[in-house]
Amino acid sequence: MSEAALTPEDARLGDDTGGRDLFSKFDGLIAEREALLATGVRDPYAIVMTEVRSPTEAIINGKPTILLGTYNYMGMTFDPDVVAAGKKALDDFGAGTTGSRVLNGTYQGHKECEDALKDFYGTEHAIVFSTGYQANLGMISTIAGKGDYIILDADSHASIYDGCWLGDAEIVRFRHNSVEDLDKRLGRLPKEAGKLVVLEGVYSMLGDIAPLPEMVAVAKKHGAMILCDEAHGMGFFGPNGRGVYEELGCEKDIDFVVGTFSKSVGTVGGFCVSNHPKFEVLRLVCRPYVFTASLPPSVVATAATSIRKLMQAGDKRTHLWENSRRLHQGLRDLGFTLGTETAQSAIIALILPDQQRGVAMWQALLESGVYVNMARPPATPAGMFLLRCSLCAEHTSAQVGEILEKFAAAGRATGVIG
Repeated sequence: MSEAALTPEDARLGDDTGGRDLFSKFDGLIAEREALLATGVRDPYAIVMTEVRSPTEAIINGKPTILLGTYNYMGMTFDPDVVAAGKKALDDFGAGTTGSRVLNGTYQGHKECEDALKDFYGTEHAIVFSTGYQANLGMISTIAGKGDYIILDADSHASIYDGCWLGDAEIVRFRHNSVEDLDKRLGRLPKEAGKLVVLEGVYSMLGDIAPLPEMVAVAKKHGAMILCDEAHGMGFFGPNGRGVYEELGCEKDIDFVVGTFSKSVGTVGGFCVSNHPKFEVLRLVCRPYVFTASLPPSVVATAATSIRKLMQAGDKRTHLWENSRRLHQGLRDLGFTLGTETAQSAIIALILPDQQRGVAMWQALLESGVYVNMARPPATPAGMFLLRCSLCAEHTSAQVGEILEKFAAAGRATGVIG
């Protein structure tokens, strides 16, 4: 069959040899989505913001809406210095690099961004990736190879799992945040084997933090190296905003810290910092770094400026924690079931009894002018449906009060609370 003769119907049914349609594996999910949309609800995963007015407000469906579902934790997306740096880089260096870092893709701005990271984290080395996803993909698949072991939390982010699968190491999971299970599984591995324990400071679904001191002690006891993903901890945990590992006093024992620019930094990109003396060889052997176009000059300029400003963001960190504790306690007082007993991070997860009421609650909030994220399996544990709130240091006290009022009304209207 020629390409010109291929019709949508042919693509749906497969070729004339009777081969199975490769999309048939998604039929259950497609049917579920169509049934849900047939009830009249909006698609939770097709929201378009036609105007963004600030880190905390956008226009959605023609209505001013409080943003409670972004990862703009420190509100840096509209910082005047950050925006000005991006504009200047566009004028000075153009729109893109059209090359990888190992070819023509390293501009002055990339080195300045890596220097900013080294200053922020107090490390000898820093490497910038084009996304946070690629940072995990590249670091994990490159560090651990054939004959090595990767030991990871069962609730790890998809990018961590994909980094494991891209590499050639053996994969061992342990129960979420279980120090005992980590110890047991490490104890079963060959003592002479290379081992990499992968942890996250903040787990993004429920907003809970890892017991890093205890886990680090167990990992070191078994001779393992440690990679800690601080994507959701950078900016507001610790005296310098480095993450949960700094807050809990583990800086000297973590071998690699991975993070992203798409949350507290307010732009896009990923990175890893380390003091390992052989770290720079990764620029030659890490495939997601070597074979990917580098970030545009405007992006690394905004990132470097934002990172340096976050070093002096103590007031923002304090206000973000105030917002988080107030919203968490307010939602508990209203009768909602939350993912954690106390506010552990800027993420607050509401656990809903089923998908139908979860979607109804999500839509009621959107119609009232509050946007949150809806999460469902496989992003969440089996059978768990969440509305996930992500607070920002730029949310005002008045906005937090308004959010609580609208959650109360939506919860009662949908029967989620009495």
